Amino acid sequence: MIRLIDEKAYCLACAGLGDLEFLPSGDTAITRRAKKYSQRYAVVVRWSTARKRFERQGLLVEPQAIGRAEDESQDDADRRKRQRQRGAARRERDDDAYLRQFAAAIRAQYPSCPPQEEFTIARHACARNSGRVGRKQAARDFEPTAIRSAVVAHIRHVHTDYDERIGKLDDRDMARFEVGDRVAKILALWSAPAPDAHSIDEDES
Repeated sequence: MIRLIDEKAYCLACAGLGDLEFLPSGDTAITRRAKKYSQRYAVVVRWSTARKRFERQGLLVEPQAIGRAEDESQDDADRRKRQRQRGAARRERDDDAYLRQFAAAIRAQYPSCPPQEEFTIARHACARNSGRVGRKQAARDFEPTAIRSAVVAHIRHVHTDYDERIGKLDDRDMARFEVGDRVAKILALWSAPAPDAHSIDEDES
């Protein structure tokens, strides 16, 4: 490890950090407590060539702080486990409720969408930590443009040969342009009022 000071690289000993111990990222409780109990600390980062940014690796803290943090974390490990389980269950309930609301918004905006397909769209668009449109604030407000974006993406991938074209063209914009007419046609069909089931029964009789 090195420390950069005024664009010059120093070893940890030369930078006055030689007595600190590295604590890797991973356990939030230990990291938080060690930082609290260490009079001095430094954030350790590493440059990611793939993402073109620095990514946090852990902390340099005083050794006694790590020991104290580990002891306290061990003492309340069961309590924190129960809290995590309750939190996970709550998030699952919240996600399920949001997914159903998002699917209902799709059905309202595209009443002729094939049966149950709104749930397929919602599950994909709203997947937690996916970064997809369903996790954006506009989607959480059920704005029509956000709903449309989720539906368009689904149609593009499921009802056209968009993915195949990307593989051949290696050009996302061109692939989208080439399937644009097909996407627009399906959107128009799905936007049409849903057939009235009672009227269909009468016609068939």
